[in-house]
Amino acid sequence: MRSDSEVYIVGSGMTALGKFPDRPLRAMTAMAVDKALADSGLDNPSMIEAAWFSNTRQALLEGQNGIRGEVALRHSGITGIPITNVENACASGSTGFANALAYLNAGMGDVALVVGAEKMFFPDNRDGMFRAFRGSTDVLEFDSQIAALLSLADGMPIPDGIEPAAERSVFMDIYAAFARYHMARYGTTPHQIAAVAAKNHHHSTMNPDAQYQFDMSVEQVLADKPVSWPFTRAMCAPISDGAAAMVLCTGAALKRFNADRAVRVAGCALVSATDRSPDDLDNHVGRRAALKAYEQAGVGPDAMSVAEVHDATAFAEILQVENLGFCARGDGGEMATSGATALGGRIPVNPSGGLLSKGHPVGATGIIQLHELVTQLRGEAGSRQVAEARWAIAENGGGFLGYEEAATAVTILGGA
Repeated sequence: MRSDSEVYIVGSGMTALGKFPDRPLRAMTAMAVDKALADSGLDNPSMIEAAWFSNTRQALLEGQNGIRGEVALRHSGITGIPITNVENACASGSTGFANALAYLNAGMGDVALVVGAEKMFFPDNRDGMFRAFRGSTDVLEFDSQIAALLSLADGMPIPDGIEPAAERSVFMDIYAAFARYHMARYGTTPHQIAAVAAKNHHHSTMNPDAQYQFDMSVEQVLADKPVSWPFTRAMCAPISDGAAAMVLCTGAALKRFNADRAVRVAGCALVSATDRSPDDLDNHVGRRAALKAYEQAGVGPDAMSVAEVHDATAFAEILQVENLGFCARGDGGEMATSGATALGGRIPVNPSGGLLSKGHPVGATGIIQLHELVTQLRGEAGSRQVAEARWAIAENGGGFLGYEEAATAVTILGGA
């Protein structure tokens, strides 16, 4: 029985992801919005009562410092309504989603639109492309913060003869420090990290919207170009362009849509970093968000059928499956090599190909993750379909403060 107090996703759409130097952000936005509106059955954008637009790069790379959503959405006929611009690093999309959910739950409206759009690839401004990542840390304390994060890796020295890539995001160094800390504390291996990348590359071969659509073996992943040890290029998410959009409605408005394809939002928790010690992983921002989302949904990790997690690097998936409670702390690497997180396994993780292979257009990623889960719960994922998917969970983190991501959202869908 559907409740009028619940919120549903009734329309979802995304663009293909990749590097599109000649495709403007507004064009990608329009493509995603048009798909979401068509999927919802809305023939008139005026039925949208409020919109949230998530983006992180336009200010630095295009000079669009303000009114990004108002500018982009007007080309889809979305005008005259409240439009809220959202920036929360890589968690921007899921933050916009959380705010739209709060708007609907508060009774402020019945139909809302959430959009994430990002243009990251500027071949004539490669320095700016990588410099943009610095803005998702505390820029006034950048040197001391990075030094503290990199110190986590002191227990696992870099092997002799391995040089980092000359051109890389500072986030790859941060994630590498986390990985080396995990390796020293729990015995996680480069082979286990590579197993995550190989799995996600395989999953991406079944996703026509993925940026990369080719298989890689564990050995090929390990042999790829070094980025920041223990990571090779195949273990790191690429620079990506793309957009995604969703139409949400209250239970009271569900009769306006095709209820048979509606997906219930069961829980959504957005939290921020604390000043925890690096050893206190049970209070990691991802773990705290997961516990809040499970409490809201009234279920635990064992109920989940499928997950999309923020694998900006392959190691991040290992950390997040632990935070989500799919295995004990320290067992994430073994879980990857066991096949439990592959399609056909106990809990398929990143059937889309994840950020590693599907792509990572930063401000859009949170919505893209949810789009995959909606597709799975509707039974429309084709060859990558998870059998009998009933519950789905997404983890989306962004930025760095202290010893963790600055913001993380965990969202649970389904169960109705």
